[in-house]
Amino acid sequence: MPKIDLKTVPLKTGSTYPEPHASQMKGRSSLRLGEAGGLTQFGANLVILQPGAVSSVRHWHLNEDEFVMVTQGELVLEQDEGETRMRRGECAAFPAGVPNGHRFVNRTDREARFLVIGTKAPEEVCTYSDVDMKVTSKNGKGRFTRKDGSDLPQE
Repeated sequence: MPKIDLKTVPLKTGSTYPEPHASQMKGRSSLRLGEAGGLTQFGANLVILQPGAVSSVRHWHLNEDEFVMVTQGELVLEQDEGETRMRRGECAAFPAGVPNGHRFVNRTDREARFLVIGTKAPEEVCTYSDVDMKVTSKNGKGRFTRKDGSDLPQE
């Protein structure tokens, strides 16, 4: 079954972030294409952003590379250097270990989509640039903490 039927891939909504960050992901959804195809070494997701939605809290990965291609609409890439407008067919790459927080924002009045492909490291630390939060993952199970490793307050 090499061909993936997009109509059969479940639409994932919501976020694994703790509050108050989870509710900031309203209007973001994704199709887990790599998972649907049985891939285990890297992820491939089609992220869908409604007008005004953001892809994530600005973040960077210690051990995982990310590659993004805009497939529909127009997005704004926010990163440490500032903002970059990206349109269909344009790409961005985020090498592992480079502490440059990034995310995408849909500032238009139309739905936008992008394909994100990333490695699945057995151990990972993802740091969030603008908030006191990180997630440490081992074998796919993550734990959100403050950047110093202490527990986050329960909301």
